[in-house]
Amino acid sequence: MQLVIISGRSGSGKSIALQALEDLGYYAIDNLPAMLLGSLVEELGQQGERTHLAVSIDARNLPTALERFPALLQDIKSGSTRVQVIYLTTDARTLLERYSATRRRHPLTRDSDMTLEEAISQEEQTLFGIRELADLMIDTSRLTVHDLRRRITDQLGHQRQSQLTLTLESFGYKRGVPLDADIVFDIRCLPNPYWDPTLRPHTGRDSEIIGFLETYSVVGDMRQDILDWLEKWLPAYQNSQRSYMTVAIGCTGGQHRSVYMVDRLAEDLVASRGGVQVRHRELGLHFSLNDTMDSPAAIDTTSPTSRQGRTPGRE
Repeated sequence: MQLVIISGRSGSGKSIALQALEDLGYYAIDNLPAMLLGSLVEELGQQGERTHLAVSIDARNLPTALERFPALLQDIKSGSTRVQVIYLTTDARTLLERYSATRRRHPLTRDSDMTLEEAISQEEQTLFGIRELADLMIDTSRLTVHDLRRRITDQLGHQRQSQLTLTLESFGYKRGVPLDADIVFDIRCLPNPYWDPTLRPHTGRDSEIIGFLETYSVVGDMRQDILDWLEKWLPAYQNSQRSYMTVAIGCTGGQHRSVYMVDRLAEDLVASRGGVQVRHRELGLHFSLNDTMDSPAAIDTTSPTSRQGRTPGRE
């Protein structure tokens, strides 16, 4: 049996993620009391009727049940069930805007005199134990409903049973480091094409920027150093039973250097891995690169989406 546990902050898109898993053929249960998780897995396992189960566990659980979650998870993992925990997070400011727009009550404010801001902070502390055990963390702050569904489908629908799912993500430091990044490389020390007015309108996927960066040996050195690190240490992460790894590469604006570097590294890694997820946060692009494609430029990417004012919906 394969079990996927969805958790995270209220308003981060857990219901959307659960619906996406249901569409993939999972038996989906929302707001499952954590104390019933072991019994449910055992019952379904004995009946042999379901091989894929997805449940949502969040702060609506009893505090004692959440405290026991690490032990419950360990008990399930000791059996034959393959378990993955996905944690959805969203920055507090975005959550405040979402609750203000929908006028819904936060679950932790229903039976208390906490303010919304206090409830959002308290919820993060309540779910800390689950967050620390997460195999995959997804920051939904800038994702639309369709973006989030696509992320879930890409990560789980195409995942190989025994291979770590690798995502390379470009970003701009001026918009903050991605909350779901596992490893971050800072390449702001490389020559910046932004300062050339003729290059500024282009992105790191355009030949003008590629040509500019590849005239500098330091860019090739950085690419090789990051590649060497990834090729050496990714097998160790996979051997430690990790299912997902997000490697974020940042420059100042996330338009030129980091985009170029992610595409080149994906090109380098796809031959040995067979498939890499590529995400350009500031360009609004997310696609899969596999060993049947010649280059990132040949990929049919998703349509860019607005990264401001569009959210993955409410729970």
